[in-house]
Amino acid sequence: MKKGRTKFLFVLMMAFALLGILGTLLGGCEKAETKELLIYCGNTMIQPVSDIARIIEKQENCKIIIIKDGSGNLLRSIKVNQLGDLYLPGSDSYIKTCQADDLISETVLVGYNKAALLVQKGNPKHISADLANLARTELFVVIGNPDSGAIGKETKKILQKKGIFPAVLRNSRELTTDTKDLVKAIKNKQADLVVSWYASSQWVENEPYIDVLGIDENFATKKKLVLGLLKTTRYPDIARAFMTYATSDLGRDTFDKYGFYNVK
Repeated sequence: MKKGRTKFLFVLMMAFALLGILGTLLGGCEKAETKELLIYCGNTMIQPVSDIARIIEKQENCKIIIIKDGSGNLLRSIKVNQLGDLYLPGSDSYIKTCQADDLISETVLVGYNKAALLVQKGNPKHISADLANLARTELFVVIGNPDSGAIGKETKKILQKKGIFPAVLRNSRELTTDTKDLVKAIKNKQADLVVSWYASSQWVENEPYIDVLGIDENFATKKKLVLGLLKTTRYPDIARAFMTYATSDLGRDTFDKYGFYNVK
């Protein structure tokens, strides 16, 4: 009986020892967990950023998480959460705000974008490139919300310069959060005319449904796409590797593929 109890205690001690070793191993695994890079990306740039992210994940043996939203919403998240590594908004005006608020330490130029008038393929309503068409009550017009995204902010700026922002605001059937919804309104024939980023009209999934009407450069200018390194970054070396690739010839080709260089 005593021998049996001794054997039981030995087995029990071995079990505790194994649990201790397992705990140590698991602790070691936790310390060696994959590094994660957090990127805040404006909706319009999600495709080139995702393409580059896949390359950097393999190159740096890391995981990249991308949060996409309207640029203004992303900036609010950065300020509140105080987390993240990189920020790419749809206009460099947001980067300037970040610099003024001491949120960013470094920046690189990765491309350009420009606002444009978008209509349904074939322009069935025969709409001209005159901005005044946005105030025509017989047209179903949709614009971006200036408080949530870069395209809404840019649209307001353009229309104020033209002197018709209040009239267009009254005439708009809807204010959308971002480019995705603006393009969707045209593709689904829920709008006759929208103001969106030129690049969105060049994507393979959108081009068959959309025609572009360029806006006069006196009102709409090319906007710089600037990638910023956040001061909250946990992995600055990996973040800089992303920035280096984004500004290389291969990175430029990636952004150009999605319409972010030769804008009209």
